[in-house]
Amino acid sequence: MRVKSVFNMLFDKEFRFDLFSRLGLFNRMSDKEFSKRKYKIKMKKTLNLDSPRTYNEKLQWLKLYYRNPLYTKLVDKYEVKKIVKSIIGEEYIIPTLGVWEHFDEIDFSKLPKQFVLKCTHDSGGLCICKDKKSFNYQDAKRLIEKCLKQRFYLLGREWPYKGVKPRIIAEPFLEDNKTQELRDYKFFVFDGKVKALFIASDRQKSIDTKFDFFDRDFNWIDVRQGHPNSQNKPEKPVNFDLMISLAEKLGKDMPHVRVDFYEVNGKVFFGEMTFFHHGGWTPFEPEKWDYIFGSWINLPKRNN
Repeated sequence: MRVKSVFNMLFDKEFRFDLFSRLGLFNRMSDKEFSKRKYKIKMKKTLNLDSPRTYNEKLQWLKLYYRNPLYTKLVDKYEVKKIVKSIIGEEYIIPTLGVWEHFDEIDFSKLPKQFVLKCTHDSGGLCICKDKKSFNYQDAKRLIEKCLKQRFYLLGREWPYKGVKPRIIAEPFLEDNKTQELRDYKFFVFDGKVKALFIASDRQKSIDTKFDFFDRDFNWIDVRQGHPNSQNKPEKPVNFDLMISLAEKLGKDMPHVRVDFYEVNGKVFFGEMTFFHHGGWTPFEPEKWDYIFGSWINLPKRNN
């Protein structure tokens, strides 16, 4: 074990808790106890489930006490496409080049020069191929197979992932000609209404990803959460109003969901739906935004 890892094991509670989670040492711990312990470590305060007020507290409450069976399909990166297609139309769906249960089943000769591989059941199992001639297949195999074995639900107790079948999906590589990247436009939808969004930029570069928050009218918000703001604020996307409309259609009749889109050369593509943004573990700076976002969630009747 490297010196830094040893240091983290001894003195970093967050590192130690996350490592033990990945190793499965907390698998038998109840979801409620797990959430309370992780929240205390990540947020540096006690989780209030009796009368939650902040955004992160309410996300933990929703994890524990509200279950919509449809969510399992909506977090599955393959199955969700069918549902989204039926609601907003096929033109917003990124084509699927193939889906497999094992890496060795992939016939790379049938894939285009550029493509993306990702796992259907997690966050982070992503491999980008910009040129098959220089693509490192062994590294990709190691990453994908590691992610396929991971029980993503156990890392954050986001129950929808518990029933998702681990698979590999391939999609075309997308990049906007103007920004020279694939920017994420992530809309926070509450009871079918967009209240805010953030733009994730620099995701495919060798520098830190940037998050810039905006309100519904695309006024920049002075808030940070997990990532720094960009030095130059992102421009308003051409299809901003369209994306709001699509996000609200997809988030209809849900207490809260984050709906992600890409804009590539003037065309909108659906990305994913996230019900527990950052797992509900990431502080806002300044803290008041945790309460503001929290005020937008009207907790439904408990059904679990």
